[in-house]
Amino acid sequence: MQAYDFINNLIPPLKVTDSTKKALAWMEEIRINVLPVVDDGQFKGLVTDDLIYTLNEPNLEVGKMEIESLACFVYQDKHIYDVLRVASEHHSSMVAVLNRDLKYLGVITMEDAIAAFADSFSIQSQGAVVVLSMFMTDYSMYEIARVIESENAKILSSFISVDPLDDSKIKVTLKLDKIELRHIKATLERFGYRIIDHYQEENEPDREQDRIGNLLRFLDI
Repeated sequence: MQAYDFINNLIPPLKVTDSTKKALAWMEEIRINVLPVVDDGQFKGLVTDDLIYTLNEPNLEVGKMEIESLACFVYQDKHIYDVLRVASEHHSSMVAVLNRDLKYLGVITMEDAIAAFADSFSIQSQGAVVVLSMFMTDYSMYEIARVIESENAKILSSFISVDPLDDSKIKVTLKLDKIELRHIKATLERFGYRIIDHYQEENEPDREQDRIGNLLRFLDI
């Protein structure tokens, strides 16, 4: 799950001497709104179509613009987690990938990153999602798993985030291998766990699912 494995080789970098007109033509051809800028193997940032339209100078060289997101990159050996984190921090739909010598290797789009994240976290596997709220000091995956496994269920993947309703607590989102939640919820509550949300799928093994929609629901974005 290293960043290097998910580089999109169909997205070319712009040179600093390329014109904004050329940048827009490439964006239209590839159907994206942002491109990386590279100078002699060094990542210089990302240029967006909004910035180009704002300047409205079709013959302006890209290198003469105030290129954004110079820090919007990850090293090639970083996990896909880091790609999503950096993209979120910079509000970008694309993240550059560099080696440890800061040489540009390529870019990863958010669409590719989300697809990789979904695959790795069993988002496509059939099963229900349970969201718990608790203090970090009370968090123990071993204990949670023990309770859930007592109902003959397994945790396929988990995700921890800050509880938006109480920043002193965390939300623990669990993807399970079972569709039916009634007994699992009752057992969790009996052991003192507070369930703040759940998503229970219908029992339709052949039903097509939207990969990105399932992921965003899982992450509660």
